[in-house]
Amino acid sequence: MQANDLRKGTTVFYQNELFVVIDFRHYTPGNKRAFVQATMKGLKSGKMIQNKFSSTDNIERAILDPKPCQFLYADEQGFHFMDMENYNNFALNAEIIGDIKYYLKESMEIKIDFYEGNPVLPEIPKVVTLKITEAPPWIKGDSVSNNMKPAVCETGLKVQVPIFIDEGTEIKVNTDTGEYAGRA
Repeated sequence: MQANDLRKGTTVFYQNELFVVIDFRHYTPGNKRAFVQATMKGLKSGKMIQNKFSSTDNIERAILDPKPCQFLYADEQGFHFMDMENYNNFALNAEIIGDIKYYLKESMEIKIDFYEGNPVLPEIPKVVTLKITEAPPWIKGDSVSNNMKPAVCETGLKVQVPIFIDEGTEIKVNTDTGEYAGRA
């Protein structure tokens, strides 16, 4: 594929390593040649790199095989999952999981992309349901402007919620932004 075809979420094989495109921009400066500026994250190392490609550069796209998996638990060895097709258990380290850990609940089913039989990239839904475990009470007079208060979810995610949300309430959270998306 050409560099012009890069999009957010595309997985490529670059410098003998798998990378996922986090962000990209296509530039066409005046009378100069067009180029693509891409920010990529290494799937094994977790390192972030920025690279500039000519629009016509060829980049090798990595074909990933998504499989349904169930999140089992997390411990010091990593985050443990079970492949729902063959019931094999495997662990992914914290670098690969990253901030996705705040959206994982035990027994939750997600898709994990495999490359050459090895798990490399978890995919979570755009919206997940989480239970509020800590929410300070609303104090009358706090409603001057934004009617939001801080709360902590069962996974440790800190989110701003409306003042009527109390402990024990289940809410929907947008996994792209980490923001409150409504009651469950």
